[in-house]
Amino acid sequence: QSFSVLSSEHHRVATVTHKLQKVQYPSKFTDTRIIISHPRNEVKTVLSHSAAHYHQHHGSKSHSDDAKNSTSTDIQHNTDPGKKSFKCDTCGKTFKFKSQLTIHLSIHTGEKKYSCKTCGKKFRIRCQLTVHKRTHTGEKPYSCKTCGKAFTLNCSLKVHMRIHTGEKPYSCKTCGKNFSNNLKRHKRIHTGEKPFTCKTCGKDFGSNFECKQHMRIHTGERPFSCNTCQKTFSSSNHLKKHERIHTGEKPFTCKTCGKAFSQHSHVELHMKIHTGEKPYSCQTCGKTFISCGDLKKHAKIHTGEKPYSCKICGEAFRYRHRLTNHTRIHTGEKPYACEICGKAFMQRGQLSYHMRIHTGENPYSCQICGKSLRNACSLKSSHMRTHTDEKP
Repeated sequence: QSFSVLSSEHHRVATVTHKLQKVQYPSKFTDTRIIISHPRNEVKTVLSHSAAHYHQHHGSKSHSDDAKNSTSTDIQHNTDPGKKSFKCDTCGKTFKFKSQLTIHLSIHTGEKKYSCKTCGKKFRIRCQLTVHKRTHTGEKPYSCKTCGKAFTLNCSLKVHMRIHTGEKPYSCKTCGKNFSNNLKRHKRIHTGEKPFTCKTCGKDFGSNFECKQHMRIHTGERPFSCNTCQKTFSSSNHLKKHERIHTGEKPFTCKTCGKAFSQHSHVELHMKIHTGEKPYSCQTCGKTFISCGDLKKHAKIHTGEKPYSCKICGEAFRYRHRLTNHTRIHTGEKPYACEICGKAFMQRGQLSYHMRIHTGENPYSCQICGKSLRNACSLKSSHMRTHTDEKP
């Protein structure tokens, strides 16, 4: 069946090629491949339709005849490349080709007739389903000839290639910044436009990608899985960051001190140590912070907010990591083990402190007598009393 559909699609492309060659375009279009791509959307439109799609919208006549009639109609309406003949009665948007209007109408009707047999997810356009299936199969048919990295979409490969070429063809007229892609998304930073809305909670987003990723909070969908530990993630970006825990890869380096990091955002935060920059200020007490996350954590001191509650005993915590550590009291989990003696601990900090027994490291020094101690707590409490004669 898939072969017959591809054959039909091939026939339609050939038909379009033949008819476009008859259209009088400027003499500079001497290559048939260039003619096919002018107007640029025509072949995209042809390839996005299957035999089933045309039978539904144009009756039961043969796909080949229908393709000829449809293509001929489109070209007759568009001998002027700038002309847009087909108008949506719902929103008024116009299109060069009837086939483009047909696809657009499904946005208003909400029709999603293409369904994934694996997970049941539905799509408006067949090509969207084809791409989606690759999340299940892991297929990445487009490979970079320079570094070998593979992609599910050809357009993703083209954008990736600009990393190697350094090409940034898109320039923002407002700030002058250049981009390899996604200029439209960048412009929304200046305009404040957030055209994508979550249907569940009403939150607005500047990009469809951000909105879809957010939706997984509500659906619980985590389609990206780590091959090493099987942990699942809501986005491919989160998976990529996680995988560096296993590989130890730290591709981002501080230009000042040479320290390496697994994430670019960590480098940016680290750089503020060198610059002394603390752009986030608490409106209550005026204390400044390196990151917005640090400020949010600090703000809970003033509000008294403790949003993280233990489901077993009900104790509430200000920070998620403290709840995680607390839960291990109930479960008995000790995920941090000493590689030297095998002793296990509930918290990473406990393991770090324990390791000093083996290494002999005493990183905290008394400013009065110079004595070195294993932890800061001992320095501040018991040791300092030897100088002050203070009784506990």
